[in-house]
Amino acid sequence: MAFIEPKPGLVVRYDYLWTHEAAAGRDQGKDRPTCLVAASDSSAQPRFVMLLPITHTPPSGSTVGIEIPAKVTRAIGLDDEPSWVIVSEHNIDEWPSAGLSPVPGKSREFSYGYIPPGLFAIIKAKFLELAKAKRSPSVRR
Repeated sequence: MAFIEPKPGLVVRYDYLWTHEAAAGRDQGKDRPTCLVAASDSSAQPRFVMLLPITHTPPSGSTVGIEIPAKVTRAIGLDDEPSWVIVSEHNIDEWPSAGLSPVPGKSREFSYGYIPPGLFAIIKAKFLELAKAKRSPSVRR
């Protein structure tokens, strides 16, 4: 199967591994929609991407998230529940990854589409702010 070119803002289905799960010794996470933040140079082999989780759980404590507007979740085919892109942690993985899985009901599609550029700019800015302050730990997969 052909995988879509990884570009910033792409939302894929991926088994995101939270930092607390990795710290507990797990090596596989929950299959969920995940926001692709950045991709390495396409000529680099292996190619690595940085992924942020999308969750229905509102951020609390030290978790920082950006809410996805309902019209965006509908447009890209997510469910109707409120969703947040968490920017206070991320996974780094090869592309394509064994952690990718098809979108439910679409056996040959691995992506939902793209976060709109304006929303992606907000997500990216907050992520970079936290990363610069060393407040966005990663799990290397």
